[in-house]
Amino acid sequence: MKSYWKPLASVVIWGASFIATKYLLDSLKPLTIILARQILAVMLLTVIALKRGRSFKINLRDHSWIFALALIASFHLWIQVTGMQFTSASNTGWIIGITPVFMALLGMIFFREKLTGGQWSGILIAFAGLLLLISNGKISSVSLIENKGDFLILASAFTWSVYSLVGKKITLNYPALMTILYLFLFMSLILAPFTINAENINAIVNLSVESIAALLFLGFFCSGIAYVLWAEAMNEMPSSHVGAFLYIEPFVTVFTAWILLSERISLLTLISGIIIIIGVIIVNRK
Repeated sequence: MKSYWKPLASVVIWGASFIATKYLLDSLKPLTIILARQILAVMLLTVIALKRGRSFKINLRDHSWIFALALIASFHLWIQVTGMQFTSASNTGWIIGITPVFMALLGMIFFREKLTGGQWSGILIAFAGLLLLISNGKISSVSLIENKGDFLILASAFTWSVYSLVGKKITLNYPALMTILYLFLFMSLILAPFTINAENINAIVNLSVESIAALLFLGFFCSGIAYVLWAEAMNEMPSSHVGAFLYIEPFVTVFTAWILLSERISLLTLISGIIIIIGVIIVNRK
């Protein structure tokens, strides 16, 4: 039986992650949020791996590839969380939704994956929606991306596409759970020298109860449980069926931001987002 609840739960959790991150940015620096999130995820995934009797045997070749992925993922999260300092959670959700378009373009450029005329039309539609969103409806404006937050979020959609394609093209001998565990462990080691200092430690110690809850949600649910559920769904269902659930994520972000952060949802924002999703769906149609 197909476990549709697993990818659905993952995208709902990920959609809400932008709201938790936005809330934490009032108390913590971007790198501090990312490192704390990864450490919490490593703790949870280690417990899950032990309970499932997974082997912790190290393969140097596989670890070198995971380390490369960790470098890309660390940079990706850094520019994404930094960008969220300057834009809304709603805009973040919509812009991230264009990631599959970048994946299609990079696949064509570097892996000679062909794009049909219909897919090209989908790319144009998605980018038209993106321009409408980030330009506030002033597409004729010379400077379309005035908000550096929107620009960084768009860049993070690109870096996630790079991460996804690199991960797709390499073959690892580890189960999905152990790959994610080692990935987060490497990310923690990469970020620690730039993050661990008295100022950041003091900031974490003095977090409010609400901020602690947001951080635990990011670590245990967004980086931990959601990743495991997504990996299991990928093994149990066709990837095209699982990937379709990603279209739900921006809507979760927008409405959660409206409820929890009181972010205004304008008609232009909603129309722009729907145009982006329509374009992305067309790109991914077989």
